[in-house]
Amino acid sequence: MDLIIVSGLSGSGKSIALETLEDSGYYCIDNLPVALFEPFVREAMTKGQQDYRKVAISIDARSRCESLEQFPKTLELAGQLGISCQVLFLKSGVESLLKRFSETRRKHPLTDSTHSLTEAIDREQRLLAPIASRADLIIDTSHTNIHQLRDLIRDRVGAKRDHRMSVTCISFGFKNGVPFDADFIFDARCLPNPHWEPSLRAKTGCDLEVKSFLDPIPEVQEFLGDVVHFMSRWAPRFASENRSYLTIAIGCTGGQHRSVYLTEALGQRLSSDRYDLLVRHRDLH
Repeated sequence: MDLIIVSGLSGSGKSIALETLEDSGYYCIDNLPVALFEPFVREAMTKGQQDYRKVAISIDARSRCESLEQFPKTLELAGQLGISCQVLFLKSGVESLLKRFSETRRKHPLTDSTHSLTEAIDREQRLLAPIASRADLIIDTSHTNIHQLRDLIRDRVGAKRDHRMSVTCISFGFKNGVPFDADFIFDARCLPNPHWEPSLRAKTGCDLEVKSFLDPIPEVQEFLGDVVHFMSRWAPRFASENRSYLTIAIGCTGGQHRSVYLTEALGQRLSSDRYDLLVRHRDLH
């Protein structure tokens, strides 16, 4: 059985993730109480039905606190039963969550007459800590729309068919915040900025004009070479430890020129035979 456990904060996109996995051929169960995990898995393995070859289960804060604390033992059980299990955790910044609940006018599952929305979000983070700490992949959806999240799930989870490590190279702008799901962050703000060239201001690091501007600059190529050398040396070590996902983020001021150029170049230079590579530009719209 190929099992994916989906969890995360309310409003961070769990329903979208589950729907996307269902579209990718997974048998999906929403809000399965942790206490029912073992009975379901044993029943599914006993039947051995084709429907249960790929399963995605959503577990969230609607489960009882005591059950959530037992989550690490749940993962141990999956390993003992020989189940290939991945844990996907979705999170988002408090401001983003507040905005989403305001826009949708939906009630947070942990709000009541004595707890505000902010307090409910804080409590949920604490309740889900046992799951977040065991996640194979954490996706921060603060700056991600529905379509981008669907693409992320398809590219990083739903379409994953072998045991190669999935490596995501992502560009971003520091002015919009650092990606919280990044394993490595490289700061390219020390490099010459094409933004100050009037003819390049509206361009991006994917455009030939910007590439032609940055290609001949020695420190740009030195920076790129150092990042490539570092990741080429250490990424295999993560893969050898059975790591499923690795996220490498390169940032500049706005996430439009330098970081985009470098992220594209990094993706091209890392070996695609060894990893499942994905290149993303968070702040290009």
